[in-house]
Amino acid sequence: MLEVEFNHIYHQHSKLVYNVCLNYLQNTSDAEEACQNVFVKVYHKYDSFKQDSEVKTWIYRIAINECLDQIKARKRNKRNPFLSILSFGNEDVIVAKELNHPGIILEEKESMEKIFKALNELSENQKTAVLLKSMEGLSQKEIAAVMNLSEKAIESLLSRARANLKIKLDDNEGK
Repeated sequence: MLEVEFNHIYHQHSKLVYNVCLNYLQNTSDAEEACQNVFVKVYHKYDSFKQDSEVKTWIYRIAINECLDQIKARKRNKRNPFLSILSFGNEDVIVAKELNHPGIILEEKESMEKIFKALNELSENQKTAVLLKSMEGLSQKEIAAVMNLSEKAIESLLSRARANLKIKLDDNEGK
């Protein structure tokens, strides 16, 4: 890959990748690290990019996979002092003890922690669909391309995710 071409791709997509990583990892330093890893992968794998989708879609996939890998690594290591692993049946859920997400006003921090906790309790596909729709503003068609699913499947994921979030947030209100 030519350095000029890489620089163009980086400048065009770096904010998008950082925001995706921040929404998944909910910590600025983790998001920065993931963002760097994403662009290292983009640089090394660009020659193998088949261009059967848009570059933006391909980069979204890399970013989401990088974040999911980091979350899985956290679960394995359980060393991060800012995270707590909670078990719910067969699933472990990462809960931020100290949310470090810029732009959140201090008074809203507790509410945002509840929302992110509920998001973290969703399945990976539901969480991905919600983050891409709500935080990134992608259309269902764009989400379908990123997740390599049908638009109907995305519609269903979003519907189930909203219902699950409502239940989780209503349950947490009483606590």
